[in-house]
Amino acid sequence: MSTATAPLPSRRARAVDTAPEREKRGQWFRFALLLAVTLVVLVPVLVTLWLSLRPGLGSTATGITLGNFTAIFRDTLTPTWLGNSLVTALSTVAVAVAVAAPAGYVLSRGRNRLVSGYSLLLFVVQSLPVITAVVPLFILFAKLGLVDDLAGITIIYVGSSMSVATWMMAAYFDSIPVSLEEAAWIDGASVFGSFLRIVLRNSLPGVLSTAIFTFLLAWNDYLVAIVFLRSNTTFTLPMGLQSFFQQNSTDWGSVMAVAVVMMLPPVIVFAALNRYFSVGGIGGSLAGR
Repeated sequence: MSTATAPLPSRRARAVDTAPEREKRGQWFRFALLLAVTLVVLVPVLVTLWLSLRPGLGSTATGITLGNFTAIFRDTLTPTWLGNSLVTALSTVAVAVAVAAPAGYVLSRGRNRLVSGYSLLLFVVQSLPVITAVVPLFILFAKLGLVDDLAGITIIYVGSSMSVATWMMAAYFDSIPVSLEEAAWIDGASVFGSFLRIVLRNSLPGVLSTAIFTFLLAWNDYLVAIVFLRSNTTFTLPMGLQSFFQQNSTDWGSVMAVAVVMMLPPVIVFAALNRYFSVGGIGGSLAGR
């Protein structure tokens, strides 16, 4: 009497059976990798925050305290430095975006030899480090009275960020169909009117990306500030932070407290603008035509 044996699963069937397991292992591997990268990024931030809450040099307090923050705002020029950094960073953002938006539109829509040459020039300019122009600019600004002046470093920030900001705006304008502008032209809009009402209206993520880039460039700068700023009242936060380092001793509690103050505005900006990074408006505009 013979007994029937079940057929062995084929190699393809075994591969299909193990595919979900491999996908699950891959998901866990990606999760572990992202977790490791996140921890590496967050550890310095958490250490800075922890040290800022510890008692500072000469303090008799114990445990967690806000005394370092109270001290830097009461006994130092940190409020002045914070205001200077905000003035220079926000002024840089306003000027850079206002100039880069129409310049990027010309790069995106105007295709000719002149525009191509201008585009190549921007590419060359953005590859040059700022340090190469610091000495000539210092000589020029000294004659113009712009040394130790916030307006002087703001001009440098705008100039150094303009090429990249223009490229960023042009890259985003390329993603907006020209058919939207053509429809506006048929309805009687001018080129400038269609740029304002159609292109910029659907370019909010690109504008915000450019604004954040220029804001961070001006906010975190130390090299230009240390060359052009001389008095304590004109220091920005990176320069003010450097002033806490003494030759024989350093109040690390105050240093870390100023570092936390420096980190807060970028974090607030990202948290406030994160919900505006959406490209769904373009699709909706196309659907309405």
